[in-house]
Amino acid sequence: MSYSQFKNITIQQLEILIELVEAGSFTQAARRIYLSQPTLTKHIKNLEEMIEFPVVIRTRGGVSLTPEGRILYDHARRICRLRDDAHDKILKLKDQDRGDIFVCASNIPSTYILPRLLGGFQKLYPRIRIQIQVGDSEEALQMVLTGQSEIGFVGKEPHEKRLNVEPLWTDQLVLAAPADHEWQKVPAITLTELAKVPFIIRERGSGTRETLDIYLQKNAGVNLSDFTVVCEMGSSEAVKEAVIAGVGVSILSDQAVAREREEGIIAVIPIRDFHIERNFYLIYKKQFNLMAYHRRFLDFVRKNRNGEGSKR
Repeated sequence: MSYSQFKNITIQQLEILIELVEAGSFTQAARRIYLSQPTLTKHIKNLEEMIEFPVVIRTRGGVSLTPEGRILYDHARRICRLRDDAHDKILKLKDQDRGDIFVCASNIPSTYILPRLLGGFQKLYPRIRIQIQVGDSEEALQMVLTGQSEIGFVGKEPHEKRLNVEPLWTDQLVLAAPADHEWQKVPAITLTELAKVPFIIRERGSGTRETLDIYLQKNAGVNLSDFTVVCEMGSSEAVKEAVIAGVGVSILSDQAVAREREEGIIAVIPIRDFHIERNFYLIYKKQFNLMAYHRRFLDFVRKNRNGEGSKR
């Protein structure tokens, strides 16, 4: 008997042998597995040719196994049990509320939105761990595309065919100034006035910076190079500290300055005919195989798209 021929035995042939023995006849076995009797007979004949021994003997009472057939039948049952056991374990793994989720997020979602969401999520699913990497929107996008992260949250809309992209939370950009700034005494300022004072910007790649620059070019015919830029910083937290210290003013996410505004250490100054709203986006690769715990997290995030995650 050639082993190269023997190893070509298929799971289907083993299942048919099991059904034949358990049914006790070719007629009953064919009926149970929805095959014609000639087709079932052909499968058994092919199996016998592969092992070069007969496996069953037809009798008046039905069928009986040859010694070789008994060995094959016993092992066929074990093989099919192992397959079924593997299937059950995989289903349990996919269904259980346990796992690690690798998330990347740009500055605003990672600092001001996700922490509040994670508190509620962990109460519901304490065995699901969220690991977050922080970068600007462009860095977060690349982390998802290169597989460093599974799910991302960014402040500008990606135009990438490999990604699923969903808008989640809305955000407004506002002018932040020190609490004692002279502009507190005026109803609103103009963009022309804003361009003349020391101005702090976010780094290139930031969704906040890109949104602002696009808005200025489209609606005011200017860009950030027309402003009196005194420094460029890598996070909203750094920009806020510079504003509080009196280095300059800046346009930031309303969510980023909400606490300081409430505490009276940053003033939000109206700008005449100026209104910028943007979305934060959920992204993940279209070919990414979502497990049950990923779906739990995504469902929770989507339910909070207009809830506490989008406002303080």
